[in-house]
Amino acid sequence: MVENKKKPNPIDIHVGSRIRLRRTMLGMSQEKLGESLGITFQQIQKYEKGTNRVGASRLQNISSILNVPVSFFFEDAPGEGAGSGMAEPSSSNYVVDFLSSSEGLQLNRAFVKISDPKVRRKLVDLVKALAAEAESE
Repeated sequence: MVENKKKPNPIDIHVGSRIRLRRTMLGMSQEKLGESLGITFQQIQKYEKGTNRVGASRLQNISSILNVPVSFFFEDAPGEGAGSGMAEPSSSNYVVDFLSSSEGLQLNRAFVKISDPKVRRKLVDLVKALAAEAESE
């Protein structure tokens, strides 16, 4: 017997990972997001895994709750690589992995509390300089 299990669409997986990314950046649980939408946390899990596709009106509601434009969920989506099809498929995965780590969450939560754009820019420059220094060692 051949199992005919349909694989999730790469765009649905990407949108789901961006929902998870933003939700974790805000320190919001799946339960809290589900409550705000009037759905279960299990449904949020399915959206985040790409198992279930997020409808347009639901995505609009999610963008409002997570305080980002709808376009946020499609940034760096598969197939958007400058017309060459060479988009970096793992780029969003390492961001999600980073923000799912304890250090990533702590760093992000502290960073978003900095309201001065100049200070934020200097912090990014500092991190880049430290990474370049570590790379050259």
